[in-house]
Amino acid sequence: MGVENRLAEMKNTIGISGGLKKVDLLIKNARVVNTFSGDIYKTHVAVHKGKVVGFGDYSANQIIDIKNAYLAPGFIDGHVHIESSMVKIPEFAKAVLPHGTTTTVIDPHEIANVLGLDGIKYMLASSVNSILSVFIMLPSCVPSTNLETAGAELSAHDLSLLLNDERVLGIGEMMNYPGVINRDEEVLMKIAIAKDKVIDGHAPMLKGKQLYAYISAGIKSDHECTDVEEAKEKLRSGMYIMIREGTAAKNLKNLLPLVNSENSRKFILVTDDRHLQDIFDEGHVDYSVRTAIRLGVDPIRAIQMATINTAEYFGLKDFGAIAPGYNADFIVFKDLKKLNISKVFKRGKLVAQNGKMEHGIIPKYKGKTRGTLNVKWIEHEDFALKAESKKARVINIIPKQIVTKLTIESVKNDSGYVSSDMDRDILKIAVIERHMASGRMAKGLVKGFGLKKGAIASSVSHDSHNIVVIGTHDGDMYTAAVQVVKMQGGIVAALNGQVLEELALPVAGLMSDRSAEFVREKLLRLNAVAKTLGSNLEDPYMAMSFLTLPPIPEIRITDRGIIDAFKFKVVPLFC
Repeated sequence: MGVENRLAEMKNTIGISGGLKKVDLLIKNARVVNTFSGDIYKTHVAVHKGKVVGFGDYSANQIIDIKNAYLAPGFIDGHVHIESSMVKIPEFAKAVLPHGTTTTVIDPHEIANVLGLDGIKYMLASSVNSILSVFIMLPSCVPSTNLETAGAELSAHDLSLLLNDERVLGIGEMMNYPGVINRDEEVLMKIAIAKDKVIDGHAPMLKGKQLYAYISAGIKSDHECTDVEEAKEKLRSGMYIMIREGTAAKNLKNLLPLVNSENSRKFILVTDDRHLQDIFDEGHVDYSVRTAIRLGVDPIRAIQMATINTAEYFGLKDFGAIAPGYNADFIVFKDLKKLNISKVFKRGKLVAQNGKMEHGIIPKYKGKTRGTLNVKWIEHEDFALKAESKKARVINIIPKQIVTKLTIESVKNDSGYVSSDMDRDILKIAVIERHMASGRMAKGLVKGFGLKKGAIASSVSHDSHNIVVIGTHDGDMYTAAVQVVKMQGGIVAALNGQVLEELALPVAGLMSDRSAEFVREKLLRLNAVAKTLGSNLEDPYMAMSFLTLPPIPEIRITDRGIIDAFKFKVVPLFC
């Protein structure tokens, strides 16, 4: 837009705000939650062309009386991997908008690890006409480490090709903190190209001088804190603390005691990875806000942590508040503590009521991706694990966390081969490379899934998304893995050589091309089947998907082998 056009638009806006012309919408009798002043007051809110233009009485083309209900800014999820919902962006929007999430800042490093720049471009294209505002942080670690095989590798030059897109806010979570600390030139180049844009962090358990070195590179946030002491040091060092409440990782309860009136503007509520089932059953960002209030956080402060704090950190100047010049993204609710959202407005249009989208409001996206399952022929005997010693390293999962613990355990020896030991809950796990048809398969042992029979498998395994399979029996592991390949990606539960339940994920092996409701139903059935197989986890498939993530302590498994996540190297399975 040229200067003359901007000047004309400015004059028109000033006239409308001054009451000289009719506005599009007047929301009457609202108790406005003001995220700037930190108070609540009763007024009318005038909206024109999707923006707030003023408060009080205005002549309007449409009037909506919300009868003394609260009016707050729409929520912003400041760090989310939409791929983890297993649906495309339009379906994700349909799931979260009724819960008051009107804006997201996504890091598409899941699909980027499979499809590279094409994956990022797919996410940008599929969100162009979305009712949900979608901004992007460019994935900084594709692959996340050299300890796994991804489908792509993105250099600083590759990322620079997208940095000028107006919806690209900066560089996403810098998981390669050793690369930053050790001044790896390619890693630092990815930070350098960001210039004045935002750089997100990812530094679990990093402290002291290593933390200071990491922050000094220009990294300003972290979403991996699991306790108050860790978060306090990072907060004191100038970081924004993203408090994550996802499906696998839940840190809200542990970190909220650190939040007070003096420091609350440095906290941001995020979901990171949240499954559809939890979104439908509990909510999205609204669940975090409600939980924070229930745990003692002042309601206005909790809302700030999901709105203006996020907007100011990312430089989203028109988001996060109800004030002249800001986007008319609103949520309406009657009880400040229960926060049950009755209406959601996006750019001044009513898009959801009482938990449901307005009919026909979500546009479809028909773009496609290429097939991404390229696996060398799998044989039944590939899952055999020769016992090289009496003891082995075992990955121990921690419920509701993505960190793991290492134990050394005796193995169950069956004629010279390791078998799953259901009595001690030590099961076999395998990771199959699925991008290059290399035939590479790593095998290990995992504790905490509780399976007594059968196997589960998935092409969703962070961050390189090779095929991961856990089972009690080699034959069922084989059946589950082969079905994942046949579907060109997905999740499978198998028993006695038969597929019990499956969810196809043909979009990069990560997302379904079906509706959110369909995917939710499939996930419910998959989890129910897992329980019949003996698992006591709420979501064993998501827990399994994080066992392959090398940057997260303490022990992992990738297609390259068993990973010591502290030393960042492959270690032997057997001791």
